[in-house]
Amino acid sequence: MSTTFRTAVVRSPRGPDSIEIIEVPTVEPGPGQVRVEVAAAGVNPVDVAVAAGVFHRMGVIHQDRHTGLGWDFAGTVGAVGPGVDLPVGSRVAGLVDGFDRDFGAYAEQLVVPTGNIAPVPDTLDLTAAATVPVNGLAAAQLVDLLGPGEGRRLLVTGAAGAVGGNVLPLARDHGWRVTGLARAADEAFVRGLGADFTTAPEPGWDSVADAAVLQERGVELVRDGGDFVGMQPGTLPAAVRGVRVQVVVAAPDAARLAELLTAAANGHLPTRVHAVLPLDQAAEAHRALTGGGIRGRYVLRP
Repeated sequence: MSTTFRTAVVRSPRGPDSIEIIEVPTVEPGPGQVRVEVAAAGVNPVDVAVAAGVFHRMGVIHQDRHTGLGWDFAGTVGAVGPGVDLPVGSRVAGLVDGFDRDFGAYAEQLVVPTGNIAPVPDTLDLTAAATVPVNGLAAAQLVDLLGPGEGRRLLVTGAAGAVGGNVLPLARDHGWRVTGLARAADEAFVRGLGADFTTAPEPGWDSVADAAVLQERGVELVRDGGDFVGMQPGTLPAAVRGVRVQVVVAAPDAARLAELLTAAANGHLPTRVHAVLPLDQAAEAHRALTGGGIRGRYVLRP
């Protein structure tokens, strides 16, 4: 077995051109940990923001050598630490949480706690599974913040995106009357997930799930005393007119992730892969995502 593996990092974050592929020492899993041989890693907007230095400038990241890229991944268990009852070779998906870290999912292998992973159903391929953890958990935890819908009206901005597309069916499952805000070209996708559709919403919604990061413009769409849940940590818009303002950041939840992967395998949640690129082309994926308009995730294959 090799004593090193390849991973993507940034040292001086300044966008896609600052992404480097480096060799780092192989790490053995400790108690409660597994080493995953990564088959696929999703590329998400948060990764683009990390590489651009957004969270460094916010004071969230303090790495002195390099910062690892990538949150969600899928692969097979290559080794387990003490106290872990999980067979080597098990297919799993999971996420690397937090911002201030020197490693990430853009890598040939990862060591993570068992609480960060869940089994991938046999009917879901690992490339598709790699698109689920961050976006699925963010959507599910966003809906948790909203609470039961009880027939109330929810507007989901960015409804054709990765998080928004998961919020639509999950919010409907929790009793919300859901409308998706997206471009006209995305109407069929949004309605296909059981939601109503709009390109120009009027104010007055009971709640807004702001997957498009409209921020203050999203708060303006909420009725007095309603709820707004955003997606951008550290930059909450001001609460006005009695609107309750919250933000969601995807956090590990192995049991919930297992449910989401099953829902994806059953077709209840969308798994859209735009393109699969080798790890060496992580910068190209970031450039494409920065340009906007992408439907489905770029996935890196080590």
